[in-house]
Amino acid sequence: MTISNLLKGHEKDLGGGFVVRRYLPSAIKQAVGPFIFFDHFGPVDVPLDADHDVRPHPHIGLSTVTYLFEGAIDHRDSIGSVQRIEPGAINWMTAGRGIVHSERTPKDLVGKPHRTHGLQLWAALPVEHEEDEPGFCHTPSSDIPEFDVDGARVRVLVGSAFGKTSPVKTYSQTLYLDVTLKAGHELALSGLPAEAAIYPISGELHIDGAALALHSMALLDTAGAQLIKADADAQFVVIGGEPLDGHRFMSWNFVSSSKERIVKASEDWEAQRFDKVPGETEFIPLPPKKIT
Repeated sequence: MTISNLLKGHEKDLGGGFVVRRYLPSAIKQAVGPFIFFDHFGPVDVPLDADHDVRPHPHIGLSTVTYLFEGAIDHRDSIGSVQRIEPGAINWMTAGRGIVHSERTPKDLVGKPHRTHGLQLWAALPVEHEEDEPGFCHTPSSDIPEFDVDGARVRVLVGSAFGKTSPVKTYSQTLYLDVTLKAGHELALSGLPAEAAIYPISGELHIDGAALALHSMALLDTAGAQLIKADADAQFVVIGGEPLDGHRFMSWNFVSSSKERIVKASEDWEAQRFDKVPGETEFIPLPPKKIT
């Protein structure tokens, strides 16, 4: 059986009517490779009076990976990074020992008709890198390998596939592909890492004959090759990598191999000991959450 399990995900309102579909972590599996968090937002026509800004908030122990299909986001963080995120680019922010960032609608889009659509993933850092210095790396769309294979358009966002390698630097074996597959065509996926999953962005797929509908993530048995077929034009992502080096505890935006480290990060945030985003003054109180 090529599909070892299906994750259905659930909807979550991040505030201001900004709803995402969340697939990781799940009760079935905490992570796929290093990816411990997977949110899909949109596609949605943003109301003219919408407030989808994400105010300054902290992270530890992970890297955020932002990828847009439509729209734009202004990223600012506490190490001084300022970056407009646009479709096709990969934005990799490493929290390490701690970082604060905001994600806002660019001023040129405020009050104007526009669409937003994208994915945000978190990659848990290996234990030996959990307390690394924070950092931010923007890889523009033009630097991402993009090519045609058997009726498919493949973008290697992170890692290596089909003889191509992304310039995005990671802390462990990581794979992240964006694939557009034409109706009636098939794409063989082989040599996948130990853990991998497929998530359809649009259209319906068959994986070795088994149907995969929208709003479902398929965890793959990577022992052999997988044959992906599209009945109609479809787009999907493939994520994966080597398994995490142990369980990760999570609370709010904090991820760590140590519960005590998350408690300390929570205390530091409440006491406002994190570095601030230059020019940002808003503060989000620590929500009442349990460590899982």
